[in-house]
Amino acid sequence: MSPTVDDLRNEIREALGRYERIESTAFTKEALGALCDAVGYDIETNPFPPKSEMRAGVLRTIGALEDVDPTQADRPFRKAELEAIAAALEEQ
Repeated sequence: MSPTVDDLRNEIREALGRYERIESTAFTKEALGALCDAVGYDIETNPFPPKSEMRAGVLRTIGALEDVDPTQADRPFRKAELEAIAAALEEQ
């Protein structure tokens, strides 16, 4: 059985040293900031950029997007994107 979106989010959170969440939630700005750091996408952290910009940066860094275009990441990560992120974190 393949992991659910919630399972993948929690796997990524744990890989970042963050805590597992029982309820189904998208990543917070702080978690996205940690994810950007983990994949090597530089951001300003005070204040954090918009979530869509951080998601686009993560996807660009792992090769899932050609450009950092926030309009292509204006929604939570999809399952295939979460799988790619989890795989990229495992490689590091």
